[in-house]
Amino acid sequence: MPENTLSIVAIVPAAGVGSRMQADRPKQYLTLQNKTILEHTVHQLLAHPLIHRVIIALSEQDPYFDSLPLSNDPRVTRVCGGKERADSVLSGLNAVVEPHNTFALVHDAARPNVSHQDISRLIDTGVKHPVGAILASPVKDTMKRSNMSGEITQTVDREKLWHALTPQLFNAEQLKMALEHGLKTGAVITDEASAMENIDRFPSIVAGRSDNIKVTSPEDLELMTFYLSKRDFQETTDV
Repeated sequence: MPENTLSIVAIVPAAGVGSRMQADRPKQYLTLQNKTILEHTVHQLLAHPLIHRVIIALSEQDPYFDSLPLSNDPRVTRVCGGKERADSVLSGLNAVVEPHNTFALVHDAARPNVSHQDISRLIDTGVKHPVGAILASPVKDTMKRSNMSGEITQTVDREKLWHALTPQLFNAEQLKMALEHGLKTGAVITDEASAMENIDRFPSIVAGRSDNIKVTSPEDLELMTFYLSKRDFQETTDV
């Protein structure tokens, strides 16, 4: 499909509370460099030339979003998220006008440092693949399996093991069907790729940058501040 005919909508599930962060608000509303993590993430998506709309799935009781300038951006649509990630993504997909002709690029709200180069390579691969594609990083450390007592039972071969990242890109209609099926059957769905795998459809992997980290704990904030400062500096020197 030629790039000028692509219809890509980014969906950002952001209804979680982020309890591991131990903060007074969901992690997507913590501030880095005078902007919330959510703002950094959405602005990075909208700055990509192939993404013209972002759908954000928020908790129905979310008291923070309406106070952000982002809430007045005509390119941003707010929908009501659900208890689980799959519910929130499905809510976003229900807001897609023409799902058959649209690719859904699902991205974590707490991954503000995704690069445009990775997004471009993901789109290029995903639209050509019959199922879709995800960003992932290869496992670099020795992997261990343990028993319930915490004792090592096996060293796992890390060859061909990957850390799943986001964005993940799929035809919106196909992803909607996969998520609906998974929720109906009680399948374990931890990301969009697992929903597709559950119906025996297997996406491609696109190797992504290791600095596309997800902010999940307090120590991640300092690291993300460094990454964003480095990116801002690079963008300034490239002008």
